[in-house]
Amino acid sequence: MRPPMHELTAADRELVEFAARIVEANTDGENGIHTIGAAVRAADGTMHGGINVYHFTGGPCAELVALGTARASGARELSAIVAVGNAGRGVIGPCGRDRQVLFDYHPGIRVIVPSAQGVGSVAIRDLMPFATAWSPDEGAVAFRGDPPGGS
Repeated sequence: MRPPMHELTAADRELVEFAARIVEANTDGENGIHTIGAAVRAADGTMHGGINVYHFTGGPCAELVALGTARASGARELSAIVAVGNAGRGVIGPCGRDRQVLFDYHPGIRVIVPSAQGVGSVAIRDLMPFATAWSPDEGAVAFRGDPPGGS
């Protein structure tokens, strides 16, 4: 079953445009095919951005950089996040690691993602149907939803 996709609001479109401006202003030259920009919206409406630090050994994804930027600016409650590829690639869904971090730290956040029907937003919980919940205080605490193979 597909998660419920919601149409973008004016605030969501503004967040996408903010992330697009970040990535286009900070693309890694001609070979910047892996450059991604991200933006998060805090509960108070402020937007915070980030750019990935691509390296063949790995590096932080743009979404994680945006989360860190928001946190460093004092934003603790986030309502939406989006990642945008450079060179007009548009909205890109978060990787598995980013989804888990969002699920653990911001379980109420909406994620702007592409789909066959166009770009929309979904709750992070809907992107993680069998996720293990984790907290800094309790560690891995429970599955959300039915565990795989369960009835």
